[in-house]
Amino acid sequence: MMLPLEERARRYASQAHAAQGRRRKYTAEPYIMHPAAVAKLVRSVLPEDEAALAAAWLHDTIEDTAATPADIAARFGHEVARLVMMVTNPTAPPGLNRAQRKRLNFAHTARACSRAQTIKLADIIDNTREILLYDPAFARLYLLEKQIQLQGLSQGDARLRHTAVNIITNSMARLMGPPWCVSAAWFSKKALEYL
Repeated sequence: MMLPLEERARRYASQAHAAQGRRRKYTAEPYIMHPAAVAKLVRSVLPEDEAALAAAWLHDTIEDTAATPADIAARFGHEVARLVMMVTNPTAPPGLNRAQRKRLNFAHTARACSRAQTIKLADIIDNTREILLYDPAFARLYLLEKQIQLQGLSQGDARLRHTAVNIITNSMARLMGPPWCVSAAWFSKKALEYL
């Protein structure tokens, strides 16, 4: 008997990340804890969408493991592979700085379908919670980047987008002081580095 699609994706992602010896950066927990959290958030808004749930488990496999788009398509079908590719950062040309790489990534996710944007929103929520807890110094840059990226994720699930916007806005206010953006001109200048 064949296992359900989501369970197959969970097992594959678990094995792929474990094979790379991947651990969560701040806690050293098995890396699969992150895809599990992303899948849980996606399930809260797309409970019947098997392809989206499978893609949530697999969303970091192409970037971070030996898995290829062809592997994902062969094992889970073209729809799952398409969703995974929409949330996978595109390969950047060599020599780009961080802002240039982020600009490419943000443009890529802004073109993603609503289901892929929903997965990306879940990814942002889980990563933001961990970074805020363990690395408040880096969080200042990260929150600014995510604030900019969220502008392009308007097609994702509205509830997850609302959660992501609230976490980022409230955290920026707490970490950077009121007003968190320092000035509209400063925020616009930083945003232009990415857009």
